[in-house]
Amino acid sequence: MRKLFITLGLITAILAVILSVLPLSNLSFIPAIFALILGVVALFVSNKSGASKKIIQYIFLLTIISLVFATYKSIFSESEVVNTKELQEKEVESEQEAIDELEELNIEAEDLEDINLDE
Repeated sequence: MRKLFITLGLITAILAVILSVLPLSNLSFIPAIFALILGVVALFVSNKSGASKKIIQYIFLLTIISLVFATYKSIFSESEVVNTKELQEKEVESEQEAIDELEELNIEAEDLEDINLDE
C-alpha cells in the first residue's frame, strides 16, 4: 500500500512540475493537490510501518516547486488581448485572395468529367 501511494504521489508531483512550466500553468494546481494528499497518506503509512521517508520528502519537494512556479506565473504574468480587428481584416483579405486564385484557374465542367476519382 505504501509503494502505491509513493508511486502515485511521484507521478502526480512530476506531472504538476511539468504543467507548472507550461503556458497553462493554472492546470498544475490539480495534480499538485493530489500529490500533497498522496504524500500525506504515504507519510502516515510509513510512520506506522517505520519505513524510510526519503522518497516522500521528494514528493513534497516537487509539489512545493510546482506550486511556487504556478503561483508566480499566475501572479506576475499578464494575458494580453490582441486587437482582433487586424486579425479579421487579414482573414477577409486572405479569403479574397483565395477566391481570386480560384477564379484564375478556369476549370470547366467538361474537364472535371474526365477526371477518374476511383484511382
